Amino acid sequence: MGRALGGFGLLAGATYPLRALMVFQRTPRLWGYMVIPILVNLIVGIALYAGLLLPGWRGVESLTVHLNNWFDRLIADLPAWLNYLAFLIIGLGFLLRFLLIVGLLLVIGFLLLQFGTLLGAPWYGQLSEKLEELRTGEVQIVEVGLVRDIGRAILFEVKKLLLLLGVGVPLLLLNWLPGIGTFVATVGGIIITATITCLDFFDGPLERRRLKFRKKLKIVLGALPASASFSLVCLGLMSVPVLNLLIIPLCVASGTLFVCDRVLPKLSKKALRLEARGKR
Repeated sequence: MGRALGGFGLLAGATYPLRALMVFQRTPRLWGYMVIPILVNLIVGIALYAGLLLPGWRGVESLTVHLNNWFDRLIADLPAWLNYLAFLIIGLGFLLRFLLIVGLLLVIGFLLLQFGTLLGAPWYGQLSEKLEELRTGEVQIVEVGLVRDIGRAILFEVKKLLLLLGVGVPLLLLNWLPGIGTFVATVGGIIITATITCLDFFDGPLERRRLKFRKKLKIVLGALPASASFSLVCLGLMSVPVLNLLIIPLCVASGTLFVCDRVLPKLSKKALRLEARGKR
């Protein structure tokens, strides 16, 4: 079973943060590229937790009270011979409360990722370049000029936002359906958040090759299930308070290693095939 999962990449994808940590351990000079991003994350993290954690927690408590009242009414209306379902409904209530708390921590971690990677982009870019050179022996950069480079960065963020809104708004509306609607919205929210997280952590080596947004998204989906396990592990690490202030540089590094190991070889083979067809 382990070999089968590893063959499909499910287990391998989840191990990349650990692989990146081992690379840092063997290459101490890389730590210098993490100092400033960590300081940036500390500032952004303090602002996010101060501004969002307490209000978000109150919102979760309010919604939980509403759900508990709804469950109590549901239990009260059950006929006597269905009383055993009360335990199932109570268990569902605890599950939804847990999912809401996890969702709150994921949202804060996700926002920290967005602001942290944006403000720390120059240092993350240098870290990604050094890792790609260390892993592959070279760094491939398609030069497009400063103005176009800035334009591409802005467009990347806009397209991520559109993707998030296009999927997130319908999921948000599902929260109006008590019980199953909240569950589906939470799971769907985790999936779309994990996808965007993967795009962010893969972006260093992919953007140096100036790939289109649709191509980047296709790479993320084409790397399944390894990309899913990778992004979920990174998203889980970023949802842990305090730890997430330190973990983003490690996830950027692990994303670069993932692309170098599992994506670039396929891109190189495809480029060679296209070149061979052009010579015929």
